[in-house]
Amino acid sequence: MANSTAAGSAGTPELDPEPGAEAGALSSAPEEQAPRPPVRLLLVDDEPGLRTAVRAYLEDEGFAVTTANDGEEGWTVAQELLPDVVITDVMMPRCDGYGLLKRLRADERLGGTPVIFLTAKGMTSDRIAGFQAGADDYIPKPFDPDELVARVNNVVRRQERLLAEAARFADADIGAMAKQITEIRSMLGTGGAKKSAPEVKLDFTPREASVLQLVAEGMMNKEIARRLETSIRNVEKYVSRLFIKTGTSSRTELVRYALEHGLVD
Repeated sequence: MANSTAAGSAGTPELDPEPGAEAGALSSAPEEQAPRPPVRLLLVDDEPGLRTAVRAYLEDEGFAVTTANDGEEGWTVAQELLPDVVITDVMMPRCDGYGLLKRLRADERLGGTPVIFLTAKGMTSDRIAGFQAGADDYIPKPFDPDELVARVNNVVRRQERLLAEAARFADADIGAMAKQITEIRSMLGTGGAKKSAPEVKLDFTPREASVLQLVAEGMMNKEIARRLETSIRNVEKYVSRLFIKTGTSSRTELVRYALEHGLVD
């Protein structure tokens, strides 16, 4: 009895768990989220040694990498892979980086894909031409692999932010958005801002121009997708691309910019 009393005074005795208690605790615990799929990269370069080395490094960093020998093959692979980011050399046989970029930007599914140019060191003309053609970033050869990884991660994060911003308005109050657009149109009409704004020349694809016009008409992504017979995801990509090209970060800013510069009716 003494031992029993001592045990009781020392603290609450340990109890064997009830049958099924452990299993119940496990089942009540929050389920772990599925691992995020790796970012899909398409690496296009006509130098076999560079392709092999860069692919190995990027794969070690957790990316899923597919390679192509030149722009022509890169275009074929891109249509099947639908990569998250394209890294391409500029000077290549058959189809160079500019040709590949032009095809990507004109394609409905691939138009919003970030593209990083690999250029010869010091070739400022390549960089300028690349940005004018719609490239998202560039990196001169030879390059530090860590810098390439940093730049890839940067364009991926930027794309995710823009897509999230576009998606945030997919189910927004259409009436409120239409009211904002009406107020903007009224303000510009009375203040003459549209006429005084400096002219801008932006290289919109036909589909980007169509999306911009519909956004300016107050349509949400779901409506635009139905009108253009495409997916909401594609519309989000086009809207994010319009954000990049116009330097805006919301649909209201985008509409204001478009109206001020006469980019929409």
